[in-house]
Order: sequence, then structure tokens, then C-alpha cells
Amino acid sequence: MADPKGFLNHGREVAETRPVAERVKDWNEVYVPGSLLPIISKQASRCMDCGIPFCHNGCPLGNLIPEWNDYAYREDWSAAQERLHATNNFPEFTGRLCPAPCESACVLGINQPPVTIKNVEVSIIDKAWETGDVAPQIPERLSGKTVAVIGSGPAGLAAAQQLTRAGHTVAVYERADRIGGLLRYGIPEFKMEKRHINRRIEQMRAEGTRFRTGVEIGRDINARDLKKRYDAIVIAAGATTARDLPVPGRELKGVYQAMEYLPLANKVQEGDYVTAPISAEGKHVVVIGGGDTGADCVGTAHRQGAASVTQLEIMPRPNDERHPTNQPWPTFPMLYKVTSAHEEGGDRVYSVSTTHFEGDEDGNVQWLHLTEVEFVDGKLTQKPGTERKIPAQLVTLAMGFTGTDRENGLVEQFGLDLDERGNIARDADFQTNVPGVFVAGDAGRGQSLIVWAIAEGRSAARGVDRFLTGASDLPAPIRPTDRALAV
Repeated sequence: MADPKGFLNHGREVAETRPVAERVKDWNEVYVPGSLLPIISKQASRCMDCGIPFCHNGCPLGNLIPEWNDYAYREDWSAAQERLHATNNFPEFTGRLCPAPCESACVLGINQPPVTIKNVEVSIIDKAWETGDVAPQIPERLSGKTVAVIGSGPAGLAAAQQLTRAGHTVAVYERADRIGGLLRYGIPEFKMEKRHINRRIEQMRAEGTRFRTGVEIGRDINARDLKKRYDAIVIAAGATTARDLPVPGRELKGVYQAMEYLPLANKVQEGDYVTAPISAEGKHVVVIGGGDTGADCVGTAHRQGAASVTQLEIMPRPNDERHPTNQPWPTFPMLYKVTSAHEEGGDRVYSVSTTHFEGDEDGNVQWLHLTEVEFVDGKLTQKPGTERKIPAQLVTLAMGFTGTDRENGLVEQFGLDLDERGNIARDADFQTNVPGVFVAGDAGRGQSLIVWAIAEGRSAARGVDRFLTGASDLPAPIRPTDRALAV
């Protein structure tokens, strides 16, 4: 145990954010650089090293949280990063982007603010990069087997790294022009600077992983031809089919899916554009969808100089505190959350539904018409007399995703079965109905969290390794049937 009285002597402290007026003028991460290290030892000491560490169950990766908390408390950063990497390929990603279900499961959180697990995690890995403790792990021998990974998001990268380290020759295929999937083009720079992805890619290249960008399997290469080239395939293409809003006026100019809007802002940061082709500058912006993707649109609109930003959510406003009956500890509760983007301004409106869009004579959206809704007999129903309209010159749809891409032919060319939710079906080893073809991440699970994607990538890698060699020493933190704490 780090400090037997740590949780009594120290309160919860989290990473300090830069002033709003400063950070909305740039695209750097919102946190004050170096603000965590002076406090992280005390924060790690709050870990009680519980007899049953529920944080393990809260984390799909099974992170060894009490162990690296103890090392962080003692400032043994080398040992801490070794324990961190034992279960997580990319802790700098999860430490910045994961909503931390481990903290919701922290035993201290029963009656006190939980341990700042996420902040300890990101401090350990940032220190490891600074001191050079993160080095390529080159396999001692090659197996002679080849694997293709389709998709370079967190699931695909985790699977590729595990399989490369097991000695297989791995090639990652990405349809975008850069590696990273939604990490690259879906996550704004102010949440995670892309240098974190770039240095992991260089590490993976040094280990032997090969990358092929600008290649879409199903269109540029027939899936059947790809299968002939490789001994095994991992599909980690994500759940990129966005949920649409079929209301009158949807066709107006200025109404976009979030993933049409967000990548362009990231491409500006990559140097591809001087200004984004779709920009919120000077416009009244409405974001439909109250989740993390919607918050990303809010923060992006602020930085582009929007005249106003309004975020709409059809569901009621979540509670401020955990409901003891419906969402008891240690489950992951759906609570009212104020992200860094929400701190920067804008309005959030709950329990409303869009009825239609109104445009000008040139076909540009100008107004969004909405109505309040309420639950009646378990169904969301419009409340009469609550209709109104709000200005909307740019609308982004951030309502989630419904499954993997079916338009590029990948599913049909492989001949893959789908489950009842429309995801690619797989068995306990993450193998599809086609021998040698595996699936990991959102393509098989449905839209989920980055920590689940990495856990699935690691688990699928074990399935592939067993398929190729008959046995595997690779870890498998989850099975496809694991739904506990699935958020």
C-alpha cells in the first residue's frame, strides 16, 4: 500500500486546465503542461490497495492500478511504466481520452472522491517518454506467418503491435491518408495532440509493423484477394456508419455529420488546409447529440470563432450524482458531465427533438425547429405547444454510429455473418464465420470506448496467434461475450 493514511491526508486533485480565454485561441491540449507531476505522488498515495480492487473490474484492460499507483507514489517511474504497459499498449491515449470507468469502480469512491487514476496513468506514461523508457520491443524470431490488419484505430493498432511482438509479419491497411483512424481525425487536437500517435507509430515501425495508407479494403483491394495474400486477417474498421436525422430540410447546405466536420479541423492542424472547408466562424452553430462527439464539435466551433453554440440532447439531463438503485457502485454511472469544451461556453438544451430545418433562398440552413419531449408510457413523446426555432447556420449531427461500413463491399466480399445488432459476428477467439478472419473493436462490438477497443485488439491478437501457431502466450483481457460495465 502506497501510504496507509494517504486517502485521509490528501483530497482529490486533478489536472489544471489553461484559462478559457487562452486555450480557445489555439489547438493545444487544454491542460497546463507539467501541472500534474508536482501533485501526482500525493494523488497516487490515496490508493488504498484494496483487498478486492474493483478498479480492475471497472477497466476492460484489467490494468494493474494499485501496483502502478504504488510505484508512482514512490516516484519509481521506470517500474510504474512497466506495470502500465503490462496491460495497455497505449496508456497515453486512454489517459487522455477514456472516461475512466476504473474511477467509477474505485472503492474510495463509495463515500469520497475516487483516486485520480486517469491522471496518474497519463503522468506515468508521459514521464516514460521523457526519460526514454518507452523503447521498441523487437521480436527475437519471426514466425513466418503474415497478418493483415484492416483499420488503424486503437483496436487495429493494439492487435498489430501484439502480433508483431509475437513474431508475425503484420501490415496495417488504413483508408485515410494518415495512420490513427478516429484517433487521428475524430479526436480534436485540444483533447489529444497528434504527436502522441506519431511517436507510437514510429515505435511500431521500429518493431517491424508495416503501414499502408490510402488503401480501402473492399474498394482498392478486393477482400478475397487480401485473404489469399495473408495467413490471417483482423478487421478493425470501426463502426463508421453515422446515425442520420431524416427530417425535412436535412438536405440543406450547412447540415453535416460530425465526422464530416471534425476531420477537416484536424487536417488544418496537419497542414493540409489553411482554414477548414467547413468552418463555424461567425456562424450560429447547433450540435445535435449530447455525447463526447458532440462535445468535440462544441470545442471545435469555439476555436473557429462561432457566433453562438447550442448543443441539443433528446434525453433528459443526467443526474449530478450516482443513483443508488439504478446505477449503484461500482457500475459506470451516466452523470451530468462538464467537459473542457462545455467550460468554454455555449448552451446545452435537454429533452428536445428536432422537427425540421429551415433554409434561405439559396438552400443554406438558417433555422432549426425543435420541440420539447417527455417520456409517456416509456416512449419519448412531443409536448404540445413547446415548438420553437433557434438560429442555425451550421448544424453537426453527433448522434452516434450504427455499425461498420457496408458500402465498400468488405462485409460481402469476405462473406461475413452479422449479429442481431448489425455488427460482424465472432466466436470466443474473435474469429468470424470465415476461418482466419478475425474482428476487433467497434466493428464487432458496436460503438464503444477507446479502452474497450484496445482490450479487444489485444484479445483478438491472442485468437490470431492461436490460429497461426496452435497456442499463444499473449494476454486476452476480454471475451466477445463480456458485457459487464460495457459503456
